[in-house]
Amino acid sequence: MKDVYSVIKNIRLSEKATVLTETLNEYVFEVDPKANKVSIAAAISTIFGKKVTAVRTMNYFGKERRRGRIAGRTNHWKKAIVRLAEGEKIDLV
Repeated sequence: MKDVYSVIKNIRLSEKATVLTETLNEYVFEVDPKANKVSIAAAISTIFGKKVTAVRTMNYFGKERRRGRIAGRTNHWKKAIVRLAEGEKIDLV
């Protein structure tokens, strides 16, 4: 991945993501499906200026949706859970 801003697409805010942030200092991001753990860690440290200690990734397949007789599928996406070093924090708001 060349551009670090193309690796991180969005921050995922949910109940589970909030619990992970408060208890384990982990943040959840939607990332490019082609990104690997090393490029995700480099992008987070470059964009936010924080030290990353661990990255976990998951691939999600799009769900099938119907509108009458027309069937389709939502997009596939990739999620990354990033753990920051002790004392580091990202201000999401």
